[in-house]
Amino acid sequence: MKNTGGNPRPGAVRKTKRGPQVGSGGQGRQALEGKGPTPKAEDRPYHPAGKAKAAKERYTAAGGKAQSGRPSRDGRQDSAPRGNTRRSKQTDESEVVTGRNSVLEALRAKIPATALYIAARIEMDDRVKETLSIATGRGIPVLEVMRPELDRLAGRDSVHQGVALKVPPYEYAHPMELLDLTFSRGKKPLFVALDGITDPRNLGAIIRSTAAFGGHGVIVPQRRSVGLTASAWKTSAGAAARTPVAMASNLTQTLKALKERGVFVLGLDGGGDVSLPGLELADRPVVVVVGSEGKGLSRLVMETCDAIVSIPISAATESLNAGIAASVTLYEISKLRAAV
Repeated sequence: MKNTGGNPRPGAVRKTKRGPQVGSGGQGRQALEGKGPTPKAEDRPYHPAGKAKAAKERYTAAGGKAQSGRPSRDGRQDSAPRGNTRRSKQTDESEVVTGRNSVLEALRAKIPATALYIAARIEMDDRVKETLSIATGRGIPVLEVMRPELDRLAGRDSVHQGVALKVPPYEYAHPMELLDLTFSRGKKPLFVALDGITDPRNLGAIIRSTAAFGGHGVIVPQRRSVGLTASAWKTSAGAAARTPVAMASNLTQTLKALKERGVFVLGLDGGGDVSLPGLELADRPVVVVVGSEGKGLSRLVMETCDAIVSIPISAATESLNAGIAASVTLYEISKLRAAV
């Protein structure tokens, strides 16, 4: 039906009046010009070359002296907030340290203990005699049990050698407390930090290597990481009694706080841009960060590192165990420091 009224149907009228057309007016000129030349690798802060340049500048600025802290407004040395300086990873159950060496070292270091278990008809040697002497001298209850009971107490996979020591949950130091203690003793800090290590045997091996090559402590994250369990105690062969272990509530922030105190952060990775032999930063205060065998270093931790260090290995071997990689690195750093 034809519309004869005064109002045409919507959309039937073609608009013929056009306003002035707006030209580009150079609006796309900037896009056409581009962003300019690509900055040099050393001028990009997240590029390995850029991080190496920043580390070198810090190395030069240090002038051969370790920074022991930054002065606060009242002139005292300040550091990152500590919060609770002693924290336990586990608060609901005790740990059981097994093995003659581990138990003896724990008693020598005066680690708090609630009970010492001795297998019935155990073969006595000098370690067992000293263990009994220290335990009775400190008033620790000594319980003689049958081997099946000791097997159950120590765990299926544990080799207890006839002795076991029940200890309360490990009390961790604070990383900044550990740094202050090292500086107060006139030492050049050498720490190992773990990023995503979940195998307690790796932790025990790293603690043992840290003690063997003059390290001053190990730092573990509070989350997604292994703590100082009985298995770690066992693998450390007693070194955990002599080497302090600190806990970081946030590993990335802790590494940044250490950097502010003059500590250089070195990450271990097979594709690193810095080779371990002859490491230039070995004579500086350093913390070596070891990642998990599967995932390696996390992204945030890698971006925080001053340098990513690789260990030259044979092409027939794809990678090194985390504990072995830490041990090789600590040995090379201790060797270079001794040569200075």
